[in-house]
Amino acid sequence: MKEVKIDVNIAFRKPFYPVSTKLREYLDRYNRLIKIDLEYEDLLRFTDWGVVEDQKGKDTLWRSVYYNPTDFDEIREGLKRIYTLLHSDGDRSVLPYLTVDSIDYCTFGNSKPFRIRVRNILNDIHTNFYIKRVDASRIYGLEMEDLLSPNRANYLVYNDTLIEEHIWGIPGDVFIEDYLPNCSELDKTQIAKEFVKFNERCLTGLLGDMRSYNYVVVPTHDFDRVVYRIRPIDFDQQCYEGNLKIYMPQYFKENFKMVDLVLKKLQPKSIEQYRTEIRSLLVKRVQNSLRRFEYLVSIMKKEELAPYDHVVQLRTALQKLTYNSQFRHCQTMGDIVHTGISFIVKNYKKPD
Repeated sequence: MKEVKIDVNIAFRKPFYPVSTKLREYLDRYNRLIKIDLEYEDLLRFTDWGVVEDQKGKDTLWRSVYYNPTDFDEIREGLKRIYTLLHSDGDRSVLPYLTVDSIDYCTFGNSKPFRIRVRNILNDIHTNFYIKRVDASRIYGLEMEDLLSPNRANYLVYNDTLIEEHIWGIPGDVFIEDYLPNCSELDKTQIAKEFVKFNERCLTGLLGDMRSYNYVVVPTHDFDRVVYRIRPIDFDQQCYEGNLKIYMPQYFKENFKMVDLVLKKLQPKSIEQYRTEIRSLLVKRVQNSLRRFEYLVSIMKKEELAPYDHVVQLRTALQKLTYNSQFRHCQTMGDIVHTGISFIVKNYKKPD
């Protein structure tokens, strides 16, 4: 991780890519497809809205939306059933104990999601989930996260509707501004280590646009200390951009404080050690789910997930970075993902 800071930008909004028949067959095989009575378009029937502010009174760019009573009765029941499908395989016995506290609509970003807050009236514990327009890029990103990272991705698909479980954690931008300055020096070193690993995971999986508000920091108590983990929450820019730096969080200005932390706390040999650990872990995960991974990538390789000039730009940059001549034969983003991960498996696989 070099000390050069060059902020990168995404020039154009990514289009939505349709889910192909082959990808739907994959989703059906691995229990991601469902049948529901409520879709994304139904939630757009709201009649009024109000601004949602954070604890400091700042506009969050979310809007709390309201419906006429007849529509809301139908929508509320549909959302409760979706909650049971996401969390308990559709167990309807819990429906009488659930209520929908709020429906928020995001005006910022590409996917324009709805955030649903469902509360259990028996104990007042609430849970959020999201409803979005389906996009093949996002699905591939969720699947890569589920297969290749230490994290699990819980989501469901119906027609053109995508349902995602809420990912718990402190938003990265909030953590950097409000929490990081108060961390101990030992904690800061551990956070620096985690950012190096996160940067490497994004690059190997080609997950782009990991600015600080697109990931969360998850603190976990472990005996007498707190362990921090970083995980993405937005998979919209999976395998789309041609600029290699888009897949490296270190190049976004929103993450420069994290980069400064890495340069201050970690030696170059330590940085390389943590990058190697991520590659070795990825190899193990690929081997443990090889059939599913190969099935997913075989579909991905045949799909258009980005303009061809993006493919050419990215394959050229990766060939220069890795000295792997196989990248020059890649014709799709799926080809690039498969070539890159195969390269890592070949170089970091434990000898028999």
